[in-house]
Amino acid sequence: MWPVIASQISEAIDAEFAITERKPLSGGEINQAFRVSDGHRHFFVKLNDRAGVDMFRTEWTSLEHLLNTQTVKVPRPVCCGTTVSSSFLVLEYLALGSAEEQDWHMLGRQLAHLHKGSSQPMYGWDEDNFIGTTVQPNAWHKKWATFFAEQRIGWQLKLLEEKGQYFGDIEEIVGAIKNRLASHQPRACLLHGDLWRGNLGFSERQGVLFDPASYFGDRETDIAMTELFGQFPRVFYQGYDAVWPREEGYRARREIYNLYHLLNHVNLFGNPYLQQAKTSLLRIIAS
Repeated sequence: MWPVIASQISEAIDAEFAITERKPLSGGEINQAFRVSDGHRHFFVKLNDRAGVDMFRTEWTSLEHLLNTQTVKVPRPVCCGTTVSSSFLVLEYLALGSAEEQDWHMLGRQLAHLHKGSSQPMYGWDEDNFIGTTVQPNAWHKKWATFFAEQRIGWQLKLLEEKGQYFGDIEEIVGAIKNRLASHQPRACLLHGDLWRGNLGFSERQGVLFDPASYFGDRETDIAMTELFGQFPRVFYQGYDAVWPREEGYRARREIYNLYHLLNHVNLFGNPYLQQAKTSLLRIIAS
């Protein structure tokens, strides 16, 4: 496996690369991760089984879109492919360290510039991608309420129902979400798509975003997720709002947007998130 990966790296960088050092890293609960080196150049390698290549391929696409905006720092993708038994994604290696308040403030500003500087007329993406290991459908829609209710909430509920987890009548829930968002037709901005604390770090005190699940949608979905699993420092939001203040009604929409991620966590990890998701849904329906 490793000779194949080294060969692909060599081809991508147009220089001979032989792995002489290989160090396991924390790769989360989905992938294995390694730092590989020839003693001079270093790369970050993510591994999964062979069927996981589509996850890596769509992650590559998201990273390239984010990189091309020149607003937020992301690891540069190097190569992606398969071996006999595995799939792999090779990225620029960035050593992560600590951050000061001003670094968080700057990251907030950079995210706002990402959202503000990239938009298009419809909501969606050119292909379906993945949120964790869950397929994320992205068919283009003109109406945000329809896109989010059907392709985010409705989709997750259908997957859960297939696993025997019943949250209620899916059509009724989707209709309720559409009604809550009916008057909200935001700019379709390029999103990170999975922006929680585990998907960012700081390299030389510059914010770095990774593991994206990008699409064009409401910028508030990115902000909302930063508040779901442990809020970012206050200065991050001050930096964001200094460039592009959040709109009236954000707090009400935040719970709707984070329901998507809660439902996905039930799909991925089961019971630990079940009650939180059900409680959130009840609050939304009752509001």
